[in-house]
Amino acid sequence: MAEGGHQLADKTEFTECWRRTTESPYIMRLALSAGLGGLLFGYDTGVISGALLYIRDDFEQVDKQTWLQETIVSTAVAGAIIGAAFGGYMNDKMGRKKTILMADIVFMLGAIVMAIAPAPWVIIVGRILVGLGVGVASMTSPLYISEASPAKIRGAMVSTNGLLITGGQFLSYLINLAFTKAPGTWRWMLGVAALPALLQFVLMLSLPESPRWLYRQGKEDETKVILSKILRPDEVEDEMKAMHDSIESEKAEEGLIGHSLGQKLKSVWSNDVVRRGLYAGVTVQVVQQFVGINTVMYYSPTIVQFAGIASNSTALALSLVTSGLNAVGTILSMILIDRFGRRKLMLISLIGIFASLVVLSVTFNQAAHHAPAIDKLDSLSFSGNSTCKAYISAPNPSSWNCMQCLHEECGFCANSKSEFLPGACLAGEKIVKGMCGAQKRVWFSQGCPSKIGFLAVVILGVYIIAYAPGIGTVPWVLNSEIYPLRFRGLGGGIAAVFNWCANLIVSQSFLSMIKALGTSGTFLLFAGFSLIGFVAIYSLVPETKGLQFEEVEKLLQKGFRPFPFNSKKEDVKGKGKEEMNDLP
Repeated sequence: MAEGGHQLADKTEFTECWRRTTESPYIMRLALSAGLGGLLFGYDTGVISGALLYIRDDFEQVDKQTWLQETIVSTAVAGAIIGAAFGGYMNDKMGRKKTILMADIVFMLGAIVMAIAPAPWVIIVGRILVGLGVGVASMTSPLYISEASPAKIRGAMVSTNGLLITGGQFLSYLINLAFTKAPGTWRWMLGVAALPALLQFVLMLSLPESPRWLYRQGKEDETKVILSKILRPDEVEDEMKAMHDSIESEKAEEGLIGHSLGQKLKSVWSNDVVRRGLYAGVTVQVVQQFVGINTVMYYSPTIVQFAGIASNSTALALSLVTSGLNAVGTILSMILIDRFGRRKLMLISLIGIFASLVVLSVTFNQAAHHAPAIDKLDSLSFSGNSTCKAYISAPNPSSWNCMQCLHEECGFCANSKSEFLPGACLAGEKIVKGMCGAQKRVWFSQGCPSKIGFLAVVILGVYIIAYAPGIGTVPWVLNSEIYPLRFRGLGGGIAAVFNWCANLIVSQSFLSMIKALGTSGTFLLFAGFSLIGFVAIYSLVPETKGLQFEEVEKLLQKGFRPFPFNSKKEDVKGKGKEEMNDLP
């Protein structure tokens, strides 16, 4: 998962979860109904990658203007930033249930607008609307599940939201593949997103509001009725008392911090513990995005085409590998995070990411150097002004190959006998593409024919497996436990905004970087970012595995210094046990 946070559960929580949900299926109904927000989140992340291939085919200005492709993709992220910013206010004022219902309405409206869009700018409007819905859902769905679950299985129940995010991404690729031959292709791909939003809207109408929110509104009787459906009879009174104590504590802490945003931010910056927590929390969120994950999730089929696979349907089918492995990686994280620890898992993850990105860069570099040559006679054999103008005016056209042709925004019409033999460099026009296809030849506009193209897809899979269990999921867990209680919502919110903003920067600039640096250079740049991220996390992020919140606060109060900068071992727990935070 690239965006949205959820706290993962350990093995004992899953065992208890199975027992409790068997006793009371109503609990799972709550979690799955609210977790459909995660499904929407994942679906929107993945669906645009396939739809973009066909939007380019329908709108020539989109195919020719890289910035327009980037805008169609990234405006949903911009909408999500706004949605996340207002989501907290909506949750406090309207309640969790009404906020989810509002998010569903906005998401459905956005999906319908995209499906009927007559022009690219209308698609962009629809993308902004679904982004608003995603931004609200990304923080509200886990919150609702958390507050409507028994404490002992809360982590396991919230994990359903994370699984549905990766499940939604996988589903989006299946839907994309299903509609590749249907009239309207991308309209169906984007419009189908309205169905799960409609399903969640209907399901949520029959579900209660969050008991915690109701209790805070003074509706104690209503709260007790809901808790009786969720908890065992002997647990209801204890939960009511715990809720009372917790909410009273929160109100007291709010009084200390102040109510205005300015007062809260001032308190954050002046507090050593929170400031150091933010150094760690923001660092991991930004690193998560700058290793390039959302270039893979948003542009996966396009990257497959960069590897030399021209068919849209084949590119979509191979993209299933990335989304499937991402879901597998999320499950692996649940197994490994409490065994290896947060810090170590992220550092190991970044080593794997760096290695796979370097190999991916070398693979694309070799593919570019061994691209098929341009046949001059073949290029001039097409009628009219079909030949690429830059090729005609080039001082040394005999040295051109397919990659140089594509770099000039022209198209490569492959040899009819073999894609790897010299072919024609033609103008990148839709009508010329049709002329190439009429001769039963393959048209390449994103990448060149390559015998090692499938190797790039394999390495992309290795990258996902390295990413998902570590830097893909751990940042959200770390941000849920590294801040003191009274600053946890604000600190996590600040870190989440940095995550969405970094997401926007990467998704908006990816195709432009490809154009400026080439595919090989772009992935090498991401490898460099992953190396910088490794150093930053090693230097700033302590290990929080197995520590109580008070112990984390004590650790940050002293200040974290990794090996070899720490002068001596610290005894965090005060029981003679050596502090191991200096180890990767």
